[in-house]
Amino acid sequence: MNRRSFIQRAGMAGLLTYAGGLPLDVLARQELIKLTILHTNDVHSRVEPFPMDGTRNAGQGGAARRAQLIASIRQQEEHVLLLDAGDIFQGTPYFNMFGGELEFKLMSEMKYDAATIGNHDFDAGVDGLAKQMPHAKFPLIISNYDMEDTPMQGKTLDHKIFEKGGMKIGVFGLGIELDSLVPASLYGGTQYFEPVGRGQSMATRLKHDEKCDYVICLSHLGFRYRHDKISDVTLAAVTKDIDLILGGHTHTFMNHPEIVKNLDGDPVYINQVGWAGLRLGRIDIHLERNKKNKCLTCENLWIDGSNG
Repeated sequence: MNRRSFIQRAGMAGLLTYAGGLPLDVLARQELIKLTILHTNDVHSRVEPFPMDGTRNAGQGGAARRAQLIASIRQQEEHVLLLDAGDIFQGTPYFNMFGGELEFKLMSEMKYDAATIGNHDFDAGVDGLAKQMPHAKFPLIISNYDMEDTPMQGKTLDHKIFEKGGMKIGVFGLGIELDSLVPASLYGGTQYFEPVGRGQSMATRLKHDEKCDYVICLSHLGFRYRHDKISDVTLAAVTKDIDLILGGHTHTFMNHPEIVKNLDGDPVYINQVGWAGLRLGRIDIHLERNKKNKCLTCENLWIDGSNG
């Protein structure tokens, strides 16, 4: 098992000492809300652990272990969000046999709160994705795809607001450009819109119009590229009002979040947990009730049976 922790504190130094004669634990109970964000990406229909064949990932992963770890964390934490950044489908015979039904049913059993759409989620066609939606007891959130002229009409959201401990958490989703990546016959009438403008519009709406205390982007754009293709890193740098980007597509294993300054000079945290359900991302955010400061701790957990 390879666990590493990353802690970033901003403006919270006063909480490390007594304040007004109150010890830290009392002050924390009065002033802080703890939100635990669990997340996956690019699980690619990996239902069972990798086979014990001596390869690098042998015996690791598996939906049952992930479910057990999620349940254990939920027993310990009061306010939990479970999110996925896309490419739920494609990669094992389970998808070829059942077309995504099993993946959505398992995620529903784990009580995912939301997911976004990855390019491989079109691998059975947009009609195939629509066919499996009754098995998803969670919303698919996508802000830069217009699917009104497809069988997915009315089956997605462009954002969702979750309330946890009196705090409002806004979530929106951004998908990668489908042209030349996915055959046009599979995504059909889905219209793609440039993600920076859509992302900024959604972040502004959530932060200012909806008064969200924390804004999360579920991204299937990819972490970073050597060319000028839009990525999570560039999205963070050219926008504002996004607090956290949970990414996918590039299968990037991260031990701790990348921090990028946005247009206002504020930090945006970017995290991604590889692929195939080998890790479960965990981010604990302590939000002050006065909504001015945040404290973030991240631990990306290996799903290898040792944490169950």
